[in-house]
Amino acid sequence: MRDAELSRALLDWYDMHARDLPWRVGPAARAAGVQPDPYAVWLSEVMLQQTTVAAVRDYFHRFTARWPDVGALAAAEDAAVMGEWAGLGYYARARNLLKCARAVARDHGGRFPDSRDGLLALPGIGPYTAAAIAAIAFDRAETVVDGNVERVMARLFAVQTPLPTAKPELTALAARLTPTRRPGDHAQAVMDLGATICTPKRPACGICPLRAPCAARAQGIAADLPRKLAKPPKPTRLGIAYIGRRSDGAWLLERRLESGLLGGMQGWPGTDWAETEPVCAPPADAEWRDPGAEVRHTFTHFHLRLALRVADLPADCAPRRGAFVARHDFRPSDLPTVMRKAFDLARGSVGCD
Repeated sequence: MRDAELSRALLDWYDMHARDLPWRVGPAARAAGVQPDPYAVWLSEVMLQQTTVAAVRDYFHRFTARWPDVGALAAAEDAAVMGEWAGLGYYARARNLLKCARAVARDHGGRFPDSRDGLLALPGIGPYTAAAIAAIAFDRAETVVDGNVERVMARLFAVQTPLPTAKPELTALAARLTPTRRPGDHAQAVMDLGATICTPKRPACGICPLRAPCAARAQGIAADLPRKLAKPPKPTRLGIAYIGRRSDGAWLLERRLESGLLGGMQGWPGTDWAETEPVCAPPADAEWRDPGAEVRHTFTHFHLRLALRVADLPADCAPRRGAFVARHDFRPSDLPTVMRKAFDLARGSVGCD
């Protein structure tokens, strides 16, 4: 089967089986002239990086209900956006989300550029996201390659080179199939095929529209592809978080440096996170207690064990680090997930009503 025939087979399948997603204009509506909303496409693509569709749906609905267009998001408070983002991971993406929204509102009159190169010039948009928005929102003939697409290409052409080494080869194969007609629908068709039929385990080859030309199916190795290089085990890092509450109900918080993990977000003062036992002077003079609880949290590249220390701080407390946030201004929902976990575990050990 030639490349053009493969693309047509995929589009025919997509026309009948496209997933109903809140950010998507389905093939029937697209054929009737309904245009995708670039804001919705961009927002969903940023959210979906290293996250599943099932996990993103509720986040997408909350974001678009609260900030229905790029102008509204550009005007949002940083802390509010970070709070809504909690649980999606990689807070740098949320910071870049705001930077991008503000650049679109300020420099482009609230309209996203309609080309891959124009999109790449925006903060936080890399090659994959630029290609996805250009194809899906503006029907540009760009090649969109995510994990689903890599899996489909590896099986369709029986590519046995392991990932990530195989990425350039798989991208070139996906580019061969990208049509000039309906490239946005084609991109979504390949992703849907990988998500629903050509799944990581037990692919449903019997109902796949590409079963006949699939080289891996013919060789009986579809379930074994794509091969992947073994990942090293995640290290465990240790840290301490100091949770202090003043007698008037104010909480002692510290804004993290802009660079690095959880950059620019508020959290509890504490140690660096390292693989050695943490050592750090408390942020204020007080009787710091061990509440007998420990936060366990997993990031992409490491596990974290965060010991807690709590204290009831006097009214005249002068902290060496951090600043007090008044009781009525403190919202646990604005904290990143790991810091919220610490608050939930420690709140019973300080004067919290």
